Amino acid sequence: MATKLKDTDVVIVGLGAAGGVAALPLAQAGLEVIGLEAGTWLTRRDFAPDELRNNFRGWPQGVQKANQEIPTSRANASSPVGPRGTIHPMQNAVGGTTLHYWAQSWRLNPWDFRVVSETTRRYGASRIPKGSTVEDWPFSLDELEPYYDKVEYEIGVSGQAGNVGGTIDPRGNRFEGPRRRGYPMPPLRHTEFLDKMSAAARSLGWHPFPGPAAVNSRPYQNRSGCMYHGFCNRGGCHVDAKNSTAVTTIPRAQATGRLKVVTRAHVTTIEAGGDARVAGVHYVTDGVEYFQPAKVVLLASFTYENTRLLLLSKSKAFPTGLSNNHKQVGRHYFSHHQGAPVSALFPFDLKSWYGLPAQGVAVDDWADDNFDHASLDFIGGGNLWAMSDRRPIGAAGMNTFGRAPAWGSQWKSFVKENADRSHSSYIQKTTLPYEDNYLDLDPEAKDPLGDPVCRVTAEFKENERKIAGFMQDKMERWYREAGATAISRAPLGGAMGVSTHAYGGTRMGDNVETNVVDRYGFSHEAPNLGILGASVMGTSGAHNPTLTVQALAWRTAEHLVKKWRSRA
Repeated sequence: MATKLKDTDVVIVGLGAAGGVAALPLAQAGLEVIGLEAGTWLTRRDFAPDELRNNFRGWPQGVQKANQEIPTSRANASSPVGPRGTIHPMQNAVGGTTLHYWAQSWRLNPWDFRVVSETTRRYGASRIPKGSTVEDWPFSLDELEPYYDKVEYEIGVSGQAGNVGGTIDPRGNRFEGPRRRGYPMPPLRHTEFLDKMSAAARSLGWHPFPGPAAVNSRPYQNRSGCMYHGFCNRGGCHVDAKNSTAVTTIPRAQATGRLKVVTRAHVTTIEAGGDARVAGVHYVTDGVEYFQPAKVVLLASFTYENTRLLLLSKSKAFPTGLSNNHKQVGRHYFSHHQGAPVSALFPFDLKSWYGLPAQGVAVDDWADDNFDHASLDFIGGGNLWAMSDRRPIGAAGMNTFGRAPAWGSQWKSFVKENADRSHSSYIQKTTLPYEDNYLDLDPEAKDPLGDPVCRVTAEFKENERKIAGFMQDKMERWYREAGATAISRAPLGGAMGVSTHAYGGTRMGDNVETNVVDRYGFSHEAPNLGILGASVMGTSGAHNPTLTVQALAWRTAEHLVKKWRSRA
């Protein structure tokens, strides 16, 4: 029998990138908010520069509920389930994945909100890939821009604007949508190698620019600037220069006296009444079950867990899962094609030891629809990213470009000579949702509480594989212009597997028949249930999702405050 707790206005499930942002405007508006977090508070002591612990052992083991419920995955419904990983991309802790993510903080481009209409207008409706369920977003970039701006200043983002009020600044991204003002901080510093890559891009007639990062390039909000020590690739920041919600929006929400953070709270189900409104959430701590009643529930866990919790939350009103009477929970899933990188070997040292993956130079000439696709057989594109990020263990796993075996004395000699002469690119690419890519509950794999884990059924389609090949060509050309003497390309991809950039499953849209939540992120079927995170996004663009997730979270919270009487 669950212990029933005191009622509250809003309960947020998950205090990571999305929930940690939404808590601030809600608390500032005077609402009583309880944030349930499966992990704990971590401190600077937990963020020691330790590549083995952070990158290979999934720090810290003691609080990682997620590692015990890693989704299973398969390419399609006829394929066997593949081996499960040992480290979940999701982080359980106050601040969530914003503690250990790369901190690249990109806005989507205008085209990303209008993929169907803009593709049809420019190339014809037949260019939408067969089997894709992609829809236009229910609003444009113009409506989200104020929230991008708000989050950039609330958490702190460094970068160089390229389009302020329609005025193009060649130092920034000339392809970005209009913004009202520049970033609150200048971009992270460049290195000699990044300067070389920038010069090579310009010599090709391309338009390089420094990427945006939720990392302080100088002191901001009484926190240190970045030390460039190089261990935050999958680690926290011991000087608080990485702007996680744990050091930005969550403490400010707590300072209002309206946010109560409950840690080690393993949420199992969301309860709904016969009127289709949610009543609160059940969670377990140390084997004891609690029920937290609330007027409004905001589900803000990772994409896989958002979907899983809804499917586990069955009731008389929702026999196949909460908000799933139209069978849309789990549909329209996709993830970024983070495979297919290109690696290069140079005849000189790059001096790229340490640094951080958000410190780099980008090229967006072939992102989204920034170039003419008329003669091509795909839509979408990719962002080319060359970063400064190298540590000892990672360097030892470098590509040998066919010039040495993968082990033994020759391998050791090759790595010793070339560890600082190789570089691997990071290419983010447009990915679309398809009818046969989806999430559901695995019929066999269970978590420690006996509940099914999420199952991913998804593979990259022809459109996305063609983008990958096209972008590899561009990356190879860029490397060779910078002086590379050898190139290695990874395969173009097959099964999606489990990704750090997972989208869909609870898609946002006006049409209740094809979407789970409305344009403000609230369930079409349970009006006092809001869903936050990349699970509501219908397109990925060619950039990392976190800033968009946070802008959407702020927008959902603001809408809730304005419409409290009708939502609560």
